Amino acid sequence: MDRSIKLNQLETLKKECKRFFTDIYHDTEKILVFGEGDVDSPLVLVGEAPGEQETIEQRPFVGKAGKNLDEFLEILKLDREDIYITNVVKFRPFKVNEKTGRLSNRPPTKEEVDLSRAWLMRELKIIGPKVVVSLGNTALKTLSGRRDIKIGHVHGKPFEIEIGDKEYRAMLFPLYHPASIIYRRELASVYREDLEALKVYVDKIICLGHKL
Repeated sequence: MDRSIKLNQLETLKKECKRFFTDIYHDTEKILVFGEGDVDSPLVLVGEAPGEQETIEQRPFVGKAGKNLDEFLEILKLDREDIYITNVVKFRPFKVNEKTGRLSNRPPTKEEVDLSRAWLMRELKIIGPKVVVSLGNTALKTLSGRRDIKIGHVHGKPFEIEIGDKEYRAMLFPLYHPASIIYRRELASVYREDLEALKVYVDKIICLGHKL
């Protein structure tokens, strides 16, 4: 698909998505953070949801998440501009501390994920990647369409998925969420090994003529 057509379709998607969530959450303003990057990239990275800094800057994977992305890109020897990055849920899921009134991040609910899945699939169909990298269980379950799947069983092992209305397929490469390493240090070496395996996998794509 021509790049200009992709950009126009993504812009239309953003407007429709904003209207949809404004209608759904009409009593609460949702600041949406959409994907960004090279719309012609064969590699797309999908996270869970934006956090505080992403919401402020209205860009995915900045702040602490941006540092995780830097490690990801360093190992793959890619620049941020070389790939397309997005999240399953486009707004920040948060909870309010009753004593302080401060907001903190929380995992998205099943309802939030279910409402967001179709928009993510439409976004991916426009981009048309060969490989989609999922970070953590939320992205893995959403992209695979399997609620029973667990990252511990499939990390680092690519498999085919259907995007949207089943007329388009891509390879899903599951990774642990980088934040999980903070709480489970034993995963650090596993995550690194999976990233190295992803680099080999991506290099094969380049050899097959898909530019990165």
